[in-house]
Amino acid sequence: MMDGRGKSDSPIVSGKPPNRTEEPVAEAGERRGLAKGNSLGGTTLRTQRRTGVSSALDRVRQVARSDRKQRFTALLHHVYDVERLRAAYEGLNPRASAGIDGETWEHYGRNLEANLRDLSGRLKRGAYRAQPVRRAYIPKTDGSTRGLGVPALEDKLVQRAVVEVLYAIYDTDFLGFSYGFRPGRSPHDALDALSTGLLTTKVNWVLDADIRSFFDTLEHGWLVKFIEHRVADRRVVRLIQKWLNAGVLEDGERTWSEVGTVQGGSISPLLANLYLHYVFDLWVQRWRQTQATGDVIVVRFADDFVVGFQYRHEAERFLAELRERFAKFGLSLHPDKTRLFEFGPFADRNRRGRGQGKPDTFNFLGFTHICGKKRSGMFTVLRQTVRQRLQAKLQAVKAELRRRMHFPIPEQGAYLRSVVAGHVRYFGVPMNGPAISLFRREVGRLWRQVLLRRSQTHCLPWSRMKRYITRWLPPARICHPYPLVRLGVVTQGRSRMR
Repeated sequence: MMDGRGKSDSPIVSGKPPNRTEEPVAEAGERRGLAKGNSLGGTTLRTQRRTGVSSALDRVRQVARSDRKQRFTALLHHVYDVERLRAAYEGLNPRASAGIDGETWEHYGRNLEANLRDLSGRLKRGAYRAQPVRRAYIPKTDGSTRGLGVPALEDKLVQRAVVEVLYAIYDTDFLGFSYGFRPGRSPHDALDALSTGLLTTKVNWVLDADIRSFFDTLEHGWLVKFIEHRVADRRVVRLIQKWLNAGVLEDGERTWSEVGTVQGGSISPLLANLYLHYVFDLWVQRWRQTQATGDVIVVRFADDFVVGFQYRHEAERFLAELRERFAKFGLSLHPDKTRLFEFGPFADRNRRGRGQGKPDTFNFLGFTHICGKKRSGMFTVLRQTVRQRLQAKLQAVKAELRRRMHFPIPEQGAYLRSVVAGHVRYFGVPMNGPAISLFRREVGRLWRQVLLRRSQTHCLPWSRMKRYITRWLPPARICHPYPLVRLGVVTQGRSRMR
């Protein structure tokens, strides 16, 4: 079992890895480094109190960065620190659903100081008990549902505190091509890295992989072993085991399992990253350094990952060995959602020469990636909103507008403004202008339908409706730069390959 010793955070391109540095390395295909930094609460601090809380972890972060073999024996006092628990409370969503205890953010805050001191004391003397999570379901774009867990409020607080402490250690260990739920990294960083890798390396084949029911199948035993590579404080390990063993409450029945972690808690993304760091990241890093002869790019966001290869035979060998690797740790690739296909600057020409039509496309983080061409005829990667995502969002807007049918127009407009603005902020990437313009137009059309249904005699000409749309719906403008431009600004011309 690998323990992460002696690895290096090399870029996504294959070749000789750069010297190890103290800075995280972004997976930039043009062989430049750092990912854009927006801290989740580690070093970018907003209040003096928060500064004091985070500075207590600076020593932990420094030791973790300087010694990759160091195991930390005293971490719990960082968790039960009242200031950190208070910061965790302030970071919760006040309108989030309550867990099985029915405790709400507002009610807990009425006697916040006493509650936090009591929670801190229970953590310190080992009297804290994790409660089972309440099962909830949300719809997915394919029509199915995703099961989520709603932890009790105090479990949310302690989990957020533990996540902050552990990220001070593990964020220095995680490799550069891991982007999901990490401080200072966003989905667009992963998207930029993937596009840059496809544009600037000799990738001709893409493996679009899907782990079958990842959060439901990761094994607790392996997970605890992975945690203990760096955490020797048994009290913190037991805290995590309490959440893993707390079980799920659904329809009044409590169930337990020795595999899986319920999505919905603050600790789940960290545990997922930790599991895949040892099962996938370190393995694929070693594989491309010792087995690959051509370029290999890797981008992973939580349990979604894409791997690109220069040679087909290496891609096929990688896929076969990956299946064996996952089987050892209780994971498997979904047979219907895992594909190896031709993709890159020569894919269109090669496939047309064989009479096979256009290259396949793949979806990643809400975007369909397509082999396209610039006006000059050069290859580029087109990124368009996944059709199912767009349609599902419009259906949700339609249902919500019906619920708000008789609300005043300013209230409806304010709601739709936030919806369109959020959609444009995420999907407003270069060459996706038609898709975000379509979304804005469809939202305006749905709004008019609802306004017309408010009264059988009501008449709303398009001239007036256009004024409403102009007044309330933000314009559909591109708000993200091209991937190469953004990565160039972030890295300021510094190459991680020098």
